[in-house]
Amino acid sequence: MQATEKKTHQAHKGPDVHHTDTTEQIKEEVKEQEQVSEECDKTAEERLQEKLDATSDRLLRLQAEFDNYRKRTAKERLDLVLTASEEVISGMLPVLDDCQRALKTLEQLEDADPHSVEGVQLIYNKLFSYLQGRGLKVIDAKGKELDTDFHCAVAKTAVKERKMKGKIVDVVLEGYTLNGKVIRFANVVVGE
Repeated sequence: MQATEKKTHQAHKGPDVHHTDTTEQIKEEVKEQEQVSEECDKTAEERLQEKLDATSDRLLRLQAEFDNYRKRTAKERLDLVLTASEEVISGMLPVLDDCQRALKTLEQLEDADPHSVEGVQLIYNKLFSYLQGRGLKVIDAKGKELDTDFHCAVAKTAVKERKMKGKIVDVVLEGYTLNGKVIRFANVVVGE
């Protein structure tokens, strides 16, 4: 029986040694797989982080683009309103000019009815006040230096005073700005 026990003991001993080698190999393989798994996890995590960063970047760009779009459309809407009012007001300038001429003519007549002068003056004042409320301003010209950004010289005239040379001595047609933009240049006579 002892011989059988020895064989059994050796038989057990042999597989135990082999079992230990296999266990060590398995442990090494598990460590390698864990390392590979960690690398895969890191790689997957990095890929997810890259996707998140790209999505965040795209979101920020879309928000900026939308904000720019909103600002641009608001500006276009404002420009459209200003352009429409510019056309209407520009169309009313000849009426304003006619009121000024009628007023000057009535004031020069000796037999002009004072009520007529007052009526034309009232109409002119109301119209001009309305247009001023919409941003219309008269270009100040008389006695000023010629500025081609606001004035258009239509004639030159000789002047007696030296200080009036190169300056505007008469305004033939009033010029106007609307909200800071010239809508009609002042037609002026320049002294020389």
